[in-house]
Amino acid sequence: MQNLRSLIASPSGLFAFEAAARLRSFTAAGRELNVTQAAISFAVKQLEEALGVALFLRHHKKIELTDVGERFFHDVAIGLNHIRRSAEEMNRQRRDRHVTLSVSTGFATYWMMPRLGEFRAAHPSIELRLLTSDRDVDLLAEGIDLGIRRGDGNWPDCGVDLLAPEEIYPVCSPHYRPKMRSIDLQTLVELDLIHLEEPFRPRPTWADWLREKGLVWHDAGAGLRLNDYALVLQAALEGEGVALGWHHLVIDAVRRGRLVNPTRTSLASGMGIWVAWPKRTPLSPAALAVRDWLLAHRGDTGPGAGRKRAPPAGKRGRRHPAGG
Repeated sequence: MQNLRSLIASPSGLFAFEAAARLRSFTAAGRELNVTQAAISFAVKQLEEALGVALFLRHHKKIELTDVGERFFHDVAIGLNHIRRSAEEMNRQRRDRHVTLSVSTGFATYWMMPRLGEFRAAHPSIELRLLTSDRDVDLLAEGIDLGIRRGDGNWPDCGVDLLAPEEIYPVCSPHYRPKMRSIDLQTLVELDLIHLEEPFRPRPTWADWLREKGLVWHDAGAGLRLNDYALVLQAALEGEGVALGWHHLVIDAVRRGRLVNPTRTSLASGMGIWVAWPKRTPLSPAALAVRDWLLAHRGDTGPGAGRKRAPPAGKRGRRHPAGG
C-alpha cells in the first residue's frame, strides 16, 4: 500500500480517471463530479505522470483510452465498484439501526425521557432519533419510521396500534395553594387556569373538558396561555396554576407526587394515543423493535395506571400488519 501511495497520491485522481474513461469526456466527468473540466484534466495528467504512461489520447474535442489506459480502467472500475458495494452495505446496515420517531415535545419530554435509559439498555444497537414537531407530519412523505398520534386511529395510509386511551384531568403542583385538598368544578374555574393553545394539533380546551363534565364555562381570556404542552406542564410543575393533564404524560409526575389532581375526577374522551407507521413501507427490524418496546409500556399509561401498576398488555389494540 505504501508503494501504491507513491504512485497514486490522491484518490481524486482515480475518481477523475474512472469518470473520464467511462464517459469518454473530461467535460462530462467534470459535470458528474461537480468540478471543472480543467480540474479533471489536471488530475488525470498528475496520475499519468505518477504512473509514467499515457492513459488517454487527446484529440480535438474528444479523448480515447490508450491500450494501457483500457486495461487500467478495467481494473480501476472493478476496484471502485467493490469499494462502492462495501460502503453501501455498511451504510445500509447503519440505516437499518437508525429509527426515527416523530413525537410532540410534550411526549418527548414527559413520556420518552423518563424511559430513555431503559430503552437504551434494552436496545443498545438501535440509534433512536426523536423528531419533535408542532404538527403531525406525513410519515411516508418525510421518510419517518414511526409516529405518535392522537385521534380515533383512522388514518388510511398508516398502520396503527393503541398506546393509551385518552384520559384527561386537572393537575397542579401540590405547592399551589397547599391547603387545597379536593375541590369541586365551580371552585376549579376560579383558580389560575393554564391554557394550551395548540396552533396545528386540535386539543380539548378547558371549556371542552368542563362541558363534558356538565359545567358550562365561558373562556374570558384570562390565565396563562402557552402553545406547547411541554411548557404547559412545566408551568403547572412550577406552581403557576392548574393545567389539563393528559394521563399518559402526567402519570409519572403524579406517581412521584410532583403533580396532583385537585378534583379527583377525570374524563375519558373516546380518543386514543396511537403508535403509527406508513403502511406502504415495511418496517425494519429495528423499527419493529422500537414499536414493540413502546407498546410493551401500555400498562404504564392506561387508565388507572397511577393507582395500580398494571403489567404490559398481552393483547394489542387496533392493528394492521407492519408495512401492509
